[in-house]
Amino acid sequence: MSDPEKAVQITDVGVTLNGDLVLHRDAKGLVIFAHGSGSSRHSVRNKYVASVLRAHGLATLLLDLLTEDESEWTDKRFDIDLLAQRLTLAENWVKQQEETKQLPIGYFGSSTGAAAALQSAAVLGDGIKAVVSRGGRPDLAKAYLAKVTAPTLLLVGGYDDGVIELNEQAYALLNCEKEMTIIPGATHLFEEAGTLEQVAELAAQWFVKQFPGK
Repeated sequence: MSDPEKAVQITDVGVTLNGDLVLHRDAKGLVIFAHGSGSSRHSVRNKYVASVLRAHGLATLLLDLLTEDESEWTDKRFDIDLLAQRLTLAENWVKQQEETKQLPIGYFGSSTGAAAALQSAAVLGDGIKAVVSRGGRPDLAKAYLAKVTAPTLLLVGGYDDGVIELNEQAYALLNCEKEMTIIPGATHLFEEAGTLEQVAELAAQWFVKQFPGK
């Protein structure tokens, strides 16, 4: 059973990031969400995926990796180095909180958020136990892909022309346990009937499978 959603703030020098944390009794692990450019922690799609993950016994943290002011700057929305640093900051924060410090951590990244997730996972090594990319741009973290050790699942829409090829190229560079699944009939945002449901279920299964001791 999930606890009520709790607003949290993660602070660093001159920066405050807003997030929505939902814990789960006897949680198998915690998944931090990294949304794509132009989106936010209020993304309807990610909120839906998070609800499915919680139904599978996972805690979730939906997080804005940019401040409100920064989100207006296009260059920052595509600054993968900055986004990855913010995700790493969030992982460190989770590890310092009494209620979450014992939980294995995974990343769920969408679009540019997937690149940030993979780059942060490469830096943190064993600190991240699993990564799922939804319609992601893992190619934007190309220099880090070979260093990723967390088992990684790439989910791409069957009609997401161009992004499929970019994911295939990124997949070839990953040396970790990995899978790539193409969702038939889906475009980039998985707006077609039943496609986001498939994403959520596959992601939940991946995290539950990869989190240790569960």
